[in-house]
Amino acid sequence: MSRNGLCQQEGVCSKSVINSCDDCIRSGPYCVWCKQLNFTKAGEQEAARCDTQAQLLKRGCKQDEIISPENDIKIVKKDPLSVSFNQQEPVQLSPQRISLSLRPGLSATFTVSFKRVQGYPVDLYYLMDLSYSMKDDLAYVKELGQDLFAALNNITKYAQIGFGAFVDKPVLPYTNTNEKKLQKPCDEDDQLCQAAFGYRHVLSMTQSANEFKEKVTEQFISGNLDSPEGSLDAMMQAAVCGDKIGWRNSSTRLIVLTTDAGFHMAGDGKLAGILEPNDEQCHMKNNLYTKSTEMDYPSVGQLALQLKKNNIQPIFAVTDNVKSVYMQLSEMIPKSAVGVLSSDSKNVVELIESAYNSLSSKVTVTHDNLPDNVRVVYTPICNHAGPTGQSEGVCENVRAEQISFNVTVTADSCMKDKSFTISPLGIKDTLTVTLSTNCECECEDPKDRSHPHCKGKGRVSCGICRCSDGFVGQFCECSVGDKDERSLRASCQRHNGTECEGRGDCVCGRCQCHTTESGKSYHGDFCECDDEHCEKFQNKLCGGNGRCNCGRCECNSDYEGSACQCRVSEEGCRTLNNTVCFGRGKCKCNRCECNEGYQRPRCKDCLGCPDPCQTKLNCIECLGFDSGPFKKNCSVACRKSIYHEMVDQFTISSKQCQQKDTEGCWIKFKLEQLVKEDNYMAEILKQRDCPEPPSVTAIIGGSIASVALIGILLLMLIKLLIYMKDLKEFRKFENEKKKSKWAEADNPLFQNATTTVTNPTFTGE
Repeated sequence: MSRNGLCQQEGVCSKSVINSCDDCIRSGPYCVWCKQLNFTKAGEQEAARCDTQAQLLKRGCKQDEIISPENDIKIVKKDPLSVSFNQQEPVQLSPQRISLSLRPGLSATFTVSFKRVQGYPVDLYYLMDLSYSMKDDLAYVKELGQDLFAALNNITKYAQIGFGAFVDKPVLPYTNTNEKKLQKPCDEDDQLCQAAFGYRHVLSMTQSANEFKEKVTEQFISGNLDSPEGSLDAMMQAAVCGDKIGWRNSSTRLIVLTTDAGFHMAGDGKLAGILEPNDEQCHMKNNLYTKSTEMDYPSVGQLALQLKKNNIQPIFAVTDNVKSVYMQLSEMIPKSAVGVLSSDSKNVVELIESAYNSLSSKVTVTHDNLPDNVRVVYTPICNHAGPTGQSEGVCENVRAEQISFNVTVTADSCMKDKSFTISPLGIKDTLTVTLSTNCECECEDPKDRSHPHCKGKGRVSCGICRCSDGFVGQFCECSVGDKDERSLRASCQRHNGTECEGRGDCVCGRCQCHTTESGKSYHGDFCECDDEHCEKFQNKLCGGNGRCNCGRCECNSDYEGSACQCRVSEEGCRTLNNTVCFGRGKCKCNRCECNEGYQRPRCKDCLGCPDPCQTKLNCIECLGFDSGPFKKNCSVACRKSIYHEMVDQFTISSKQCQQKDTEGCWIKFKLEQLVKEDNYMAEILKQRDCPEPPSVTAIIGGSIASVALIGILLLMLIKLLIYMKDLKEFRKFENEKKKSKWAEADNPLFQNATTTVTNPTFTGE
């Protein structure tokens, strides 16, 4: 039994590639190393030194020669838990610092104790919604100081109260940005109204009820446009501006948020053109949040992170109409509570008392960011313990008693000086866990660098030889001489891979193969073969009907198959004509393995093969009618694959083929596939169907007649078009003639014709 309560004898060592003690320790939590000299036999791989402790002892390794790092838990700081608060820093969580040295994969468990200090200080910050709908509530809150302090004094005499107020971002669409409305966002009848604002810090933490009343009395109602408020903005500033709020280092920090409306969250700022995300920093000047109009609302995740980081527990005192909204918000913010506020806030003191008792009675222990490959499990030890969990441990209904948590830490990989913190939510106290792992062996090797075990040519490291320069081998027995050691080792690598396939040692340029776990040897030039990893049948290697040789089964004479699972038989492959798979496949394991395209069970039909009616047409033409492309070498090309017969009528029952040959004639034939693939019996009809040749005279005469007829038709068409055009023009002329009117008057330009006759022989006498 180990010191951590884990039984190593029952563990399993899952080895991978083991070349040293360090590799062994890293390979699993139950792997141990035997450093005993001469533990391995000649040629046996050094990985045999790595196994479970029980197996190594069984094989003869001495107990004191076994290397097995153990977990170590060291408590660095453990101050006792405080009983009551006495103005000094109380201790509520113990221990405060722990150092773990773990073996990878092996868990270690330690106990953390917690006890709440009686009279522990309380800082309560009252954060109030001052939108117009909370007008009646403000009047009551102004008189709240004495009652609130009285309630807190029942818890502790070291109580402080602060006050802050919020409405919403003073930009559209959340607030009316008219200048007058910004100064007075309330109704005109309300004289006491303060200017629009996002968040205002009014009063830092104080122990004076009178000061609380005085500062709150100075506050007046304000207003905005939409229903959701900027409560997340206000809570973020109250959480991160600790110096302005006045949070004490040693106190229970509470924020009491009172409102009757929902809240804006990250992304809503886009409606006002505000795109810059919230930076989770303090931006307070003159007690006002200065980045309200420049920075978006925080997300719920951002707010939850800052509340947890600053150990602040929020109490949501809200009206019934928004209870469900804040219940969902509370589920996302650890260590928070929700109470229903009356319409005038008169029950706020009782609500705060109830919420505080609820928060303080539940103790949740968790951690911050864990290092990679580290797991933590919490097991609560208390009267009302929650379930064991990997993220947190919870105890309910805790009063003044001391409670504990068993914390189990597991590191799954090697690491050095990593740390994380464990703390109760809402409490300042923390436990810092420093974590390192034991990934290296401390073998206390002899200092002799020329050890006799290594033929005087090397030193011993955890039981195996580390050879000096120029020597190699299990016992440094091989001198590389003038050869380059790298090239010598390269000759032991197949395809530039692992040396001897990781199954042997390269000795003087040749592989000396190791033995397998069953005692057999690897073999081959590069130790690439073993006789234990062949296919199995019925959980037997090679079905028990053959032997395994280099990963393949060599079957006995009467068995076959990849695992020798079948008796040699052709009974299931025989066809009706007493052939095996019709010669178109091989009979394996009494079943036909058909050639490509042929179908089981007997490889008779080929559904995906080309149609033989087309592929064999040229052969049919040359065999039957001495024509076609194969005419000159028909006997060579076709007679070995087709046996033909010329018939007047078909006698075989296969499908009839009808194809046109090179002379344009239709050939009718039938093909019957014989044994093997390209082997057919053909019946060819003697008579081909050849069409009569065309009449040249008729073709020429018909062509001439067609041309003449077409010419006549074209002339007639042209004549018809001309006639139609003339007819149209004539009708147009007739219409214009009818429309014209002729006046009956003399034409002034017209002169009657005159005739003058002169006698050329007349002299005038």
